[in-house]
Amino acid sequence: MTTLAVIPARLGATRLPRKPLRLLAGLPLVIRVWQRVTEIGVADRCVVATDSDEVASAAIEHGAEVVMTSSEHPSGTHRVAEVARSESFSRYDVIVNVQGDEPFVSRGAVLGAAAMVTDSAFPLGTAAVMAPLATLADPNVVKVVAAEDGRAMYFSRGPIPFLRDAGNAADAELQRRRVWQHIGVYAYRRDSLMRWVALPASPLA
Repeated sequence: MTTLAVIPARLGATRLPRKPLRLLAGLPLVIRVWQRVTEIGVADRCVVATDSDEVASAAIEHGAEVVMTSSEHPSGTHRVAEVARSESFSRYDVIVNVQGDEPFVSRGAVLGAAAMVTDSAFPLGTAAVMAPLATLADPNVVKVVAAEDGRAMYFSRGPIPFLRDAGNAADAELQRRRVWQHIGVYAYRRDSLMRWVALPASPLA
């Protein structure tokens, strides 16, 4: 399967304004992410997708391939889908979305997410790591609850899973083993990505 990696980057973030252009060791954050994804070597091609001329200029200046996208997208996934459905990228079977604020993303997370769709029947894959209990109360950390087979059930910035009797030793141990931090990496089969972005928005999102 041929693989395309897309890094969506926009300047409209409210929690950290102008995030893609914030400097990390002297380079814009989005460039650090592009360097990392390129270094991992999971994709046959890697592009930055943005609606910002500033982000595009910075990316091109440092050698990244850039695709200009609509400013109307409700999510990074929709921005990635716009890139994937264009004729220039129609030959790629698997699309990997690495969020533009993951400069230290592990090779295992990216390769693992991609392997879920290339080496199995899963239509899409993502990554998570076991996290310390302290992350439960941190809204900056996205948590995920997974079923026994590893399928993601729910994502939240709130404290999930919540156990009513966390003072109970057995419940506390159960919670410790169930706190997972979501990593901003997604891999899709092409048809699954297009079905995903065509779904109506959920009030639970």
